[in-house]
Amino acid sequence: MNSEEKMKYQGRLLLFYGLLALMISTLLAGVGYRQLIETAEYSEQVKVQNHRRIITPAPRGNIYDREGKLLVGNKPKFSAVVYLSDAGVRSAFRREYRTLVRDYRERKEKFKTDFLQKKARANVIQTYLDDVNRMLAREEEVNVEKVSAHLNYNPLLPFPIISDLTREEFAILLESLPIESPVQVYVSNQRHYPYESTASHTLGYVSSTVLTADEGMPGEELTTFSEKGTFGRSGVELQYDETLQGEMGLEIWVVDPLGFQVESIQKTYPTKGSDIQLSLDIDIQRAAEEAFKYPDRASGTWKENVGAAVMLDVHTLEVLAMVSKPDYDLNDTMPFISTEIYEKMKENSGLQNRALQGLYPPGSPFKLVTSIAALKANTITGETEHFCPGYYQFPTGAKQYCWKRTGHQEHILWEAIRDSCNVYFYLTGLETGVDIISREAIYMGLGDPTGIDLPHETQSMIIPTKEWKKRRFNQSWYPGDATNLAIGQGYTRVTPLQMAVFVSSIARREVVTRPSILKLTPQEANNRPPPKPLGLTDEQYRIILDGMIGSAEQGSSQRIQVEGLSTAAKTGTAEVAKEGGKIELAWIVGFAPVENPQVALAVIIEGQDLNRDFFGGVHAAPIARAMLKAYVDKNPHLLTPEPAASEVGAQP
Repeated sequence: MNSEEKMKYQGRLLLFYGLLALMISTLLAGVGYRQLIETAEYSEQVKVQNHRRIITPAPRGNIYDREGKLLVGNKPKFSAVVYLSDAGVRSAFRREYRTLVRDYRERKEKFKTDFLQKKARANVIQTYLDDVNRMLAREEEVNVEKVSAHLNYNPLLPFPIISDLTREEFAILLESLPIESPVQVYVSNQRHYPYESTASHTLGYVSSTVLTADEGMPGEELTTFSEKGTFGRSGVELQYDETLQGEMGLEIWVVDPLGFQVESIQKTYPTKGSDIQLSLDIDIQRAAEEAFKYPDRASGTWKENVGAAVMLDVHTLEVLAMVSKPDYDLNDTMPFISTEIYEKMKENSGLQNRALQGLYPPGSPFKLVTSIAALKANTITGETEHFCPGYYQFPTGAKQYCWKRTGHQEHILWEAIRDSCNVYFYLTGLETGVDIISREAIYMGLGDPTGIDLPHETQSMIIPTKEWKKRRFNQSWYPGDATNLAIGQGYTRVTPLQMAVFVSSIARREVVTRPSILKLTPQEANNRPPPKPLGLTDEQYRIILDGMIGSAEQGSSQRIQVEGLSTAAKTGTAEVAKEGGKIELAWIVGFAPVENPQVALAVIIEGQDLNRDFFGGVHAAPIARAMLKAYVDKNPHLLTPEPAASEVGAQP
């Protein structure tokens, strides 16, 4: 090889070595990139493929009454479960499947793999369940489809074969099940309501749902399985759901290629939700609900009145009692509301909280609004006298009657309030006018929701005005509309809660409108919306007070009286037109003690029979009395002491 050829050969060799070096460098760079740069990405992919996350619910916080008595808590729920991901259980599934396949082939029958797999699982679990049935004297059977659905959607969670074990059954299984048994006893928790139906609408109930992981929980990128948790559906349970909910628990597992647990690598236990304390006094609440019961002579059983009652603390507007009837046993909603229970609740309107959703004409208690409006407008004074012959005759000749057909004769204002004279207020309403009366009712808060911290308060209350009637019916305002408005009839619609707030304003001599279901600290009470002046002079206020005291001591409100407790009250009967006649509503509002008001209340009872007389003093007042009695039993210092024996009959 001459030198020229040798140089060409060496050049090619150098080129080859250069290309080889370049290829090796590229390869090393790729390997390095994979190892150093993409390692985290591949590790994350592997993690996603062989890690699973399990979310577990937290116990909800407790709910207490104002004295610390437990109203809502949690109780253990006992179940017998099988972990379908257990190696022994999966091995039993495979053996049973092979046995079924062999049997079908021996019989030369066609089969579908999916069908036999489902049947094999059900047979195995039924075998386990049969052992439990023998221990507990039960006859439970496996639901094939539930097993398959559980394996498809929640394979890492325990499968309940019996989900309603009693404490006794739980104890039997704890003692009888072998350690190596595929059946395990499992304890979760569910809501418990120790007072059953008491305050059911106020407390509310919860429903079950599959949990959704909170943002920021570890393992967001992982396939997640969640146990069922609960969320508030009504009442306090709904209003303060976020407070009552705790922090969910978390488990992260390494799983095998089939997706079953191998090793737990992270576990965070759930944290119980925060407790809350309500303003309710459970003793007053129970006394009120007990007073709704009455003996039915026809059937020889006890029945319950339909209606609502509210008692408020005059100073803070805290709700001491809130009753709505009919109601329901809150424990019937756990672990879920059956179709039968739900239909029953719907049928008797048991789901409606009448205290803040029921809309009623206020009847004669509204005469207090008319009186205040007329006094402030100077259309009447305390000495204004009207004659009641038992009816008012319009210029057209039409008559509108007083409840007392023989008439009240001459009355001044406080007497008209005491005796609830309709004719006096027909005339006062006509003299004062709809604009002034409606404006005063709205000023007192009767035209708007109270803003109580409970869900679903109605916003459909009506304080009619000329403009409202024109807009609603395209009709003018007539004198008969004014007379109806003046006595709380016609178009007016309010809730019992509104009426309790209204009478609290009279008791305080200042207008307040926002009650609270929570027990307030002194600072929270001071931070509530500032009150507005009632706007009456001392003399005018005394007229209203004398009328209400007269009603309690001499008039139709006498059955509200608790011995030794000075009380101001006003009863009423309102009418609602129905097909075939009318239904009457029995009202009473009041406060006590008169000298230093502490509590105010409103009670309404719905008549159930067409065209039957129904009176506030007969049907509503005894319930109000029971509430006041329960209150003063805890506050006996409010009672006026009995005079000493030596003082009785003493000469001045």
